[in-house]
Amino acid sequence: MAFDCSRAEFPRIFVHEMFHFIWARLGNPARLSYERLVKSELRAGARGELGWSAEWRKRALAAGDVQRRGRRWREYCCESFCDTAAWLYSGVRRHHEFTLRDTCRARRRAWFAQRIESGRLSI
Repeated sequence: MAFDCSRAEFPRIFVHEMFHFIWARLGNPARLSYERLVKSELRAGARGELGWSAEWRKRALAAGDVQRRGRRWREYCCESFCDTAAWLYSGVRRHHEFTLRDTCRARRRAWFAQRIESGRLSI
């Protein structure tokens, strides 16, 4: 894996990419749980995201993508998961791509605390 980014962007991008491996090993119950969390944000009309990779996918979603769990929905969930992890664990506290409202951030932080930080993740 090669990283083509500035020194300042490296921690955020590195954590994001590392969490792609975790998403792949997370297991269906945890992935579906994260999907339910993100779906509840969408139903509430939440705008923004915690990185551009999730943001542009979120904007491209059609209603049928979510209902059918189509490819665009699944890719969005994966990118959202990885961007959220980067926001939480990279040490970068402020970034122009962190546009998700605070209430959604708090719910995601709690989800990660329960599912990732609890020690119950088998990778």
